[in-house]
Formats: sequence, C-alpha cells, structure tokens
Amino acid sequence: MTGNPAVCDLLAATLDARRGYPQVAARLADHRARLDSPVRIALAGRVKAGKSTLLNALVGVRIAPTDAGECTRLVTVYRHGQWPRVAAHTADGERHLPVHRVAGGLRLDLAGLDPADVDHLRVDWPTAGLAEATLVDTPGIASLSTDLSARTKGFLEPGDAQPGADAVVFLTRRLQAEDIEVLRAFQERTGSRATTITVLSRADEIGSGSLDALQRAAEVAGRWAADPALAEVAPTVLPVTGLLGLAGRTLRHGDFVALRSLAGTPPADLQPLLLTADRFGRPDVPGGVAQAVRRTLVERFGLFGVRLCIVLVRAGIDSAQALADELVRRSGLEELHRRITVDFTARGAQLQEGSALAAVEWALRTAPADDDGQLWAELERLRLARHVVELSACHPGGAVSRLPEELRAEGARLLGADGGSPAARLGMPAGDSTPDALRTRAGETLDRWQAHAADPLAPRTVRDAVAAVVRSLESVLAELDAGSPADAVPPADAVPSAAAGTQPLAG
Repeated sequence: MTGNPAVCDLLAATLDARRGYPQVAARLADHRARLDSPVRIALAGRVKAGKSTLLNALVGVRIAPTDAGECTRLVTVYRHGQWPRVAAHTADGERHLPVHRVAGGLRLDLAGLDPADVDHLRVDWPTAGLAEATLVDTPGIASLSTDLSARTKGFLEPGDAQPGADAVVFLTRRLQAEDIEVLRAFQERTGSRATTITVLSRADEIGSGSLDALQRAAEVAGRWAADPALAEVAPTVLPVTGLLGLAGRTLRHGDFVALRSLAGTPPADLQPLLLTADRFGRPDVPGGVAQAVRRTLVERFGLFGVRLCIVLVRAGIDSAQALADELVRRSGLEELHRRITVDFTARGAQLQEGSALAAVEWALRTAPADDDGQLWAELERLRLARHVVELSACHPGGAVSRLPEELRAEGARLLGADGGSPAARLGMPAGDSTPDALRTRAGETLDRWQAHAADPLAPRTVRDAVAAVVRSLESVLAELDAGSPADAVPPADAVPSAAAGTQPLAG
C-alpha cells in the first residue's frame, strides 16, 4: 500500500473492528484500495452545465454521453484501463455491459437494465487522459428528477455504497444558494477548501455568443472570485467552454480543410449565414463545403466555435495543429488542466487521505463500539498532522489574501500554489537543483519570513498568515533533512562514473 502508513493502519484497524457491519466494512475497504489508485475527481453541477462535454475534453476522447439518454441519469466512474470495459454496479454485484465503440469514442448501453437498479457505472478506457486521475460524471443537481439530484448529492456526501470523490470540479452558469450548500457540505466532509474548483461553464454563451464572449466570461469569473462570500466555498473560479476545448483536442485535418474553405468565402456572403445554426446548415451555402460537413462542424464545434475558427484562419493560422492548439488555449481547458494538476493530482495522496479519514469518522459514528477511544484519538492526531491550513491557504479567502500585497505572490508559491515539491515551493528548477541548494534557499527564505512573523506592528491576521508560510517552510526543511526529494539532483561528486567501475543501466 502506497498511502500514509499511519492512515492505512487506522483504516485497517477500523475495518477489522467492523467486520460485522458489511456495508461499513465495504466502504472502508474501498477507501483502503483507493490509496493505491489515482485521485478521484467528480464533475458536478446543474443540468445542462456541460459536465459530460468537459469530461470528454479533459480526457480527449468522446466517452461520456452528452445526450439526455438513460446513462446520463447515473453516476459514472471513468478510470484508466488496459482495454475498454464497462460495468454496472447493482445491489446484486457487478455486471459487465457491451462496449460499443463509435467514431473513436464510446456509446454506453445498459443492455436492458433499469437505471433505477444501477448504483453507478464504471468505464475503463486506455487513454493517457485518465492515467493521473479518475474522473466521475454525475447527474445534474436540482434536476427535474429528485432521484437524480439525490444520486449526485449522495456521491459528494457518500453514504453506504457510493464510491465518493476526493475533489470536485463544480460547473455552473450562475452560482445559486443550493450550489454553495453542496460545495460547503463536500468541503466539510473533506476538511479542506482545497478540494474544489469552480468552473463558469459554457463560457462561449456569455453575451449571446459574440466573439468577445470568452473575454466577458473571464471578467465575470474574476468578479465571482473577488466576492468574499463565494470565496468561502469556491476558492478558484475559471471560465471554460468545454465544447471548444473538445473540438480542439479532437480536430481532424478534414475539419481544418472545411474551415479553411469557409474562411475563403467573402465575408458579406458568409456572415449572415453564421447568425444561426439553421441558416448555416442550409443546402445552398456558398464556399463549396457540403451540407453534411457543415452540420457536423456545428455539432462538434458549436456555432461560436465555427465563427472563431473562421476568424483565426483568416488571421493567419495555417495548419490543423496550430488551430487545435489555439482552440484549446482559448477554451480555458489548458488553465483548468493546470489547476487540476497543481491542486488535485499533485496533492492526490493528501486528498485521498482526507477522504479516508472522513470514512473512518463515518464508520465510527455509524457503528460505534465501546473500545473506540484509541481509534478516535488516532483519527484526531492524523487530522492535525495533515496541514489542512497549508492546503487551503493558497486560495483566495485563505492565508494568502491576508498577507501584505508585496508578500502574496511568494507566499502563495511557498504554500504550494505552483506545486507541493520543495523545488516548486522555493521557485527553483525541478530536477536541476541539488539538495544542498534547496536547503540553502529554504533556510534563507525561512529567516526572512520569521522576521516578518516577529513584526510587533503587524495585525494578528497578518501574523497568522505569515505563520502558515513559516510552517510550510519548516516542513520543506524537514523533508530535505529526511532525505533527498525526488525533484532534486545529487551533487556531481555523488554520481558514480563508468570509469570507477560502474555498469550503465540497460536501455
């Protein structure tokens, strides 16, 4: 088991004491197994928020259904596998379902199962997009079906059998009170505000889909992020258009050829046809692009995406790859992926440990025993040792927002905003810094921040924020003293040479 040994031991001890409670034992066993697996990230939000489309964009393959079919009514777990496989989990166990591959993706089919009898689906797919994180698609919250909304809330606040999530990407077009309550409940369960990213979804539809829609969406997201009330539950807000990102990640050379042909059509002839999808899909559109091709472009890119592509090609983009890269960049997908990497996958072990400790508390409360005192004590000890303050401090509303402006950028980095490794926190090149260089930089930085902490004129809130940075630096030094971190390189005289009698590794 690769997780924190103390957390693993606590899970095992709690599990052994609850063998007589099958549902409790099953959930604890699931969490113990998950410590050896990638972090589990749920995509949640209201109906038609674009969850499935964004999941497909993150993975780079169309494997999540985006229609209103029966499979969109279920929680579906997408994880990396050696070959495609689909399974339904019911009260009677696991049942394998047919794998229908279509156009490089997947079409889900319950094969006659009643959705009401299915707890959740699991899809294994051989793609690099699922190697570092397991993604979970959920039904819309506050949907017309109370049962569907309950499925998602049950997943985010796990009960007996739901597999749960370690972190959440929450999609919304207008954050409402119920959304905030869902996020608050999830964060209370995990014990950290560093477990959520909020996405202003379908950003291309801001301002009626005009070409400046993405800029307007960024302004809206900035206003949301600056709202102290929202910052309590949504520390990171990013504008994203999943459809544009997916179009970029799946763009083919034939798509580029068709778009280039359209871009060559006189603007006066083409512009009126780009006002609606119906007009663009007419059979008599100039430009030499077949009606079926144009309809496919609108379906895959959206009308906004088609307009944007034509503008980009006219501006000089001259290859399918260049267009694909620009669409991904403008969609916000690139920045979202970076935040997921920094906030979730790089801290996967810590997030999973938080989920595991929450499961232990749930088990102790659900099936209490007279001799649980030692388990409760160990649970509290481990929670105090998780540095929850550091995990959440780098977000708006945390410690960084209380620092003086001239210290905020460095404070955020030292608290892990750019990654949790010693090199990332200290702002040094990963794989290019020796342990001694890292230790020297950490010591010098700690001295500076300890001086800030000792300032008698600083307000209490500032001193508390500085203290969080000091603790973070102390943990970096402790890690360096315990042994060389993975992102450090050994000094030159510590590398054995072939002349000294060593044998090179087999390639």
